Amino acid sequence: MIGRREVVTLPDWGVRLRAKVDTGARSSALDVDDVEPIAGGRVRFSVVLRRDRTRRVRAEARISRVGRVRPSSGVSQPRYFVTTRMRLGGIDKPVEISLVPRRGMLCRMLLGRSALTGDFLVDPDAAYRLGRLAAARRKGKGRAS
Repeated sequence: MIGRREVVTLPDWGVRLRAKVDTGARSSALDVDDVEPIAGGRVRFSVVLRRDRTRRVRAEARISRVGRVRPSSGVSQPRYFVTTRMRLGGIDKPVEISLVPRRGMLCRMLLGRSALTGDFLVDPDAAYRLGRLAAARRKGKGRAS
């Protein structure tokens, strides 16, 4: 059982961040900048760790697909999708994530239902059922916030 917001780890990139759980969204999305396709069907990007965009982790992954996504604005847009491991509670599983700037959003990641299916039930009245980021991290003193 998870809440409407949880802390997610993406161990392949050494990233730990807040995620909004959104069962209305099919796919997951990660706040990134500086996206650039590179040789070998790969993409390089910066994972944004703070809302003020001052902390980032440089990452690289194989492109799993390029798809069109219709965000809440209603205007369809192309996005790169990559697959990486996600750790949430005691579950460690591969998830497909679209790479997109999420400026202005409270959480750096949106966790869609394809990442949740088969492993999680969502309690919409709860948040951070599995724990929060450490206080030092929330204030920007740790690795991720």
